[in-house]
Amino acid sequence: MTRPALIIALCLLAGACTAPRERPATPAATLTLASWNMEHLAERNGSGCRPRSDADYAAMRAYAEALDADVIAFQEVESRAAAERVFDPARYTIEIEQRVGSGRKGECGGQPGLTINPQRTGFAIRKGVVFERQPDLTDLQLGNPDLRSGVDLVVRPAGAAPIRLLSVHLKAGCNSGDQREACPVLFQQVPVVERWIDQRASERLRFAVLGDFNRRLALPGDAVWADWDDASPANADLARASGDQGARCNPRYRDFIDYIVLDRRASGGLVRFEEKTYAGPALSDHCAITAQLQAH
Repeated sequence: MTRPALIIALCLLAGACTAPRERPATPAATLTLASWNMEHLAERNGSGCRPRSDADYAAMRAYAEALDADVIAFQEVESRAAAERVFDPARYTIEIEQRVGSGRKGECGGQPGLTINPQRTGFAIRKGVVFERQPDLTDLQLGNPDLRSGVDLVVRPAGAAPIRLLSVHLKAGCNSGDQREACPVLFQQVPVVERWIDQRASERLRFAVLGDFNRRLALPGDAVWADWDDASPANADLARASGDQGARCNPRYRDFIDYIVLDRRASGGLVRFEEKTYAGPALSDHCAITAQLQAH
C-alpha cells in the first residue's frame, strides 16, 4: 500500500477524517442611512414647543446610538449645539442648514408661554465617513426665510460607492390632494426637488433624498410622487425604501410622511428598511427610519 493510501485508510478507521470546513462568508460592506424628525429639538432645557429635560436628551442620545447608522438626516433641530446634545460630537460630525430665518418667534399652538425656535434640517455623519458639503438647496425656501432649505452632501464611505444625499423638510399641511391652504406652497417646492433629482440622475453618483416630506407619497396616484418618479432621466426611476408598508410609530397615522427616496442605482442595493419605533414614551412625534444599502 502506498503511503498516501495508508494515511487515508488509517483516517477512515479512526473516524478522524472530516471534510474541510468552509469559511463563513464575509458580509458585504454596507452603508446605513437614517432620517429622523426630532420634533422641535432645542439646545436648552425647557425651551421651544417640545420642552425637554436632561433625561429626555439622554434618552434621545441612546436612541440615536441604537440606530447604528452611518449618516442620519435630521429635521426640526434648532442649532448645531442642539444636535450635539443628541449626536455625540466624539462620534458624529454635524452639518446643519445655514439659513438664518426671519427671527420671528410665534407662540406654540395650544401652549401659551412657549415660543417656536428655529427648525433646521441637516445631517449627523459618523466619524471616519468622508463627505463633502455641497451648497444648500435654498430654492426650497421660495424666497421665504422661514421655509427650510435642503442640506446636500456627497458621502464617500470606505469600501462603499459614493452617494449624494439631500436632507429635506417640506411645507406642512398638504399631506394629500391639492385643496388645503398649504398646498400651493408645497406644490411650488415639488419642482425644486424634481430639478435636483433630474440633475443628479444625469450624473454618475447614486443618490437619495431623505427627510420629512409632509406628504403621503405612497397613496395611489399621488401627484407629487408621479412628478418625481418619472424615469426621465433613466436614473430618476425612484423607489421609496419603505416600499408599500405602513407606518407603526403612532397608531393614529398609518401612512408614512418621512421617507428615504432612492434612485434606480441605490434602490438596486437596498438590503433592509426599518422603522425604529420607541420602546417607551415617544421621544418625538416621528420615529426614525433606516435603510441599509449594499456597498456597490
